[in-house]
Amino acid sequence: MVQKYCSPVRVYKHPFEMVMAAYERRFPTCPLIPVFLGSEVLSDVWSEDGAIHTIQRNCKLSVDAPRLLKKIAGVEVVYFIQKNTLNWRERTLLIEAHNETFSNRVTVLETCLYSVHPENENWTCFEQSASLDIKSFFGFESTVEKIAMKQYTANIKRGKEIIEYYLSELITEGVTEIPRWTPPPQPLTSDPRTITALASPELWTASISESSLGVSNTEPAE
Repeated sequence: MVQKYCSPVRVYKHPFEMVMAAYERRFPTCPLIPVFLGSEVLSDVWSEDGAIHTIQRNCKLSVDAPRLLKKIAGVEVVYFIQKNTLNWRERTLLIEAHNETFSNRVTVLETCLYSVHPENENWTCFEQSASLDIKSFFGFESTVEKIAMKQYTANIKRGKEIIEYYLSELITEGVTEIPRWTPPPQPLTSDPRTITALASPELWTASISESSLGVSNTEPAE
């Protein structure tokens, strides 16, 4: 039987760009999440205009379960595949994750969405849902289900605290505003090399870094 879980919508009273900067500080590993042992980037792709960033990671988690169950299963860690699709134009982040370990016995699917608050463009909403389908697990199906539910509930609360922590850290560092994405300028040439350079995500990322740090290339007037 498939068990489904859905958390209440969470609201951060911060702009989407600030929340994304806080979220990215969770990688490649996060001391605030002890069970999260690390992650490896499997693919990292930008759209030509730099508006959409898709990154896939292999995440390594410690098994938070009774010792007997871990001994029977023969594992101390589990692996999840996480795919993040960040759309700067629409100001959304879609997170899709599924388990790789024991995928023939247990199917865990999780979907999370960060988006702009419908009534305040300077606030960010977070929605999270998951499903658990235990086909067979050495006769411990009920135990695994209870453990999964307990961890999921704890992770919901911990996730909010972690984002708030990194938001506070950013503000303490002097980062209080990050400019929104804007389309790259239209090239004045048909030279494909120039077009590629203008559409480069690295160019847009650099401009954000300079803006957030207050860097300006304007020469002072004499």
